[in-house]
Amino acid sequence: MNSLLIAILTFIAYLIAYRLYGTFISDRLFTPDPDSLTPAHEFKDDVDYVPTNKHVLFGHHFTSIAGAAPIVGPAIAVIWGWLPALLWVIFGSIFMGAIHDLGTLIISSRKKGKSISEVTKDIIGTRARYLFLIVMFFLYLMVISVFALVIATLFMNYPETVFPIWMEIPTAILVGYLVYRKNANIKVASLSALLSLYIFVFIGQYIPFQMPGIIMGSPLLTWVFVLFIYAFIASLLPVWTLLQPRDFINSHQLYVGMILMFLGMLVARPEIVAPAVNTDVVGAPNWIPFLFITIACGAISGFHSGVASGTTVKQLDNEKDAKMIGYGGMLAEGMLSIFAILAATAGFASKAAWTEHYSSWSAASGLGAKVGAFVEGASTFITSIGIPEGYATAIAGVLIVSFAGTTLDSATRIQSYIIGELAEGMGFKKLSKRLPSTLIAVATAFILATINGGKGGLILWPLFGTTNQLLAGLTLLAITVYLYKAKKPILYTIIPMIFLLVMTSWAMVINIQNYLSNQNIILIAFSICILILELWMIAEAIIAFRLAKNEKLASSEVINS
Repeated sequence: MNSLLIAILTFIAYLIAYRLYGTFISDRLFTPDPDSLTPAHEFKDDVDYVPTNKHVLFGHHFTSIAGAAPIVGPAIAVIWGWLPALLWVIFGSIFMGAIHDLGTLIISSRKKGKSISEVTKDIIGTRARYLFLIVMFFLYLMVISVFALVIATLFMNYPETVFPIWMEIPTAILVGYLVYRKNANIKVASLSALLSLYIFVFIGQYIPFQMPGIIMGSPLLTWVFVLFIYAFIASLLPVWTLLQPRDFINSHQLYVGMILMFLGMLVARPEIVAPAVNTDVVGAPNWIPFLFITIACGAISGFHSGVASGTTVKQLDNEKDAKMIGYGGMLAEGMLSIFAILAATAGFASKAAWTEHYSSWSAASGLGAKVGAFVEGASTFITSIGIPEGYATAIAGVLIVSFAGTTLDSATRIQSYIIGELAEGMGFKKLSKRLPSTLIAVATAFILATINGGKGGLILWPLFGTTNQLLAGLTLLAITVYLYKAKKPILYTIIPMIFLLVMTSWAMVINIQNYLSNQNIILIAFSICILILELWMIAEAIIAFRLAKNEKLASSEVINS
């Protein structure tokens, strides 16, 4: 199969889906009101609540939800063959992920910018809110600690990325200052910043930086420490100073990266060397249900609900922008995953090279192997258009590190909101303030990350896939109850919800059996707790459905009488 043909057909499919199905879902289920006062205007403080141009907000939302996950997940899932991964990303993003993201953004906006957990309290009940908060805290704790490790590892493996990545920060701050304080043209400022970035990438090849082992003699731990200091500071700054302009610049970087990869495929016309279906993999779990857990971001991800209702909603200028940002942002991430699939299946020189890289589950599941598959494949595409190999590798490396960085600082900011809500609900109002809640968010993740020589987050990481998809299923559950109460069709959310909860529960039960065989007490305990939380949340939703049904019956009886 030709990779170029797949890229073109997928892009066309996404355009059609956005224009037809996205418009249908937006208008039929959520009916955005352009005259509605969004939280960005109602609570404007120029720190978190900042009305933002839809193109800029799209860049923030897209890069925040993307991160490295839509690259890393597909880079391992193709071990079961390129066809299952491709179909799950295309259909999952159109019929599940995009609805999940759009619904979360719209409902959160109508609930005065409340997080999905607070929204759940209004829709389902108080107990459901705390269940949601616990699941979200656990998920974001893993994300922050592991993504710090991911970035630190990438810096060590690709030292040429260090200079351009850190130069992004002052560049983004300058863009934010020029646009918001000097009324500079945002297109000119962002494109100038993008050009500067590629100059920094070129310079970075000649000044690769190797971090000395300042902390406990470990370069890895030193990088982790530096990254958490950055995340702490970035999370406290007003969104317009760093978070927003950096994400906007990174979104441009992704467009350029995908265009370069597409041009490379156009020139080289590389054939996919991986098998279409490959279910006989040494040491691998069954592709059903684990494909739907391994590829999360790119198809559907619970992490997105935290971004949509955590940072994005506080910058939403108008409800009519939600379709582009929520639905469109998910399809853009799906396209990124398609390129990751193609890079990991058509970017190898031969079938033998691919087979060697994906010889077994353990060989392909390591962090270096997953990232390496994308960087190697992407750089192969880019070199096809005459760009030197070293520069092409640097471009691919900077691309993935940039997105991991946006996930780190956005996740830290959202985790501080979650901790603030938990603290306030438990009566610890002093801890709910921005500074202490951010400090707790960073401190807890740092403690987890530094266990086992900086790899502590990987202890719990096997639970990430199931926890993330569980959160997505529970978010769809909350959206479904909301639509039911609003007398809107629920078919379009209840089917994805059931599918996701079934696959997640199935995978979780299998994992618990494996943890029991290995006597992994920590993972057994956490897995059982998460499964109980899921069942409890479903029970709470059933109660909410019954109450809403009874209210409808009572209302109809009053009308009839």
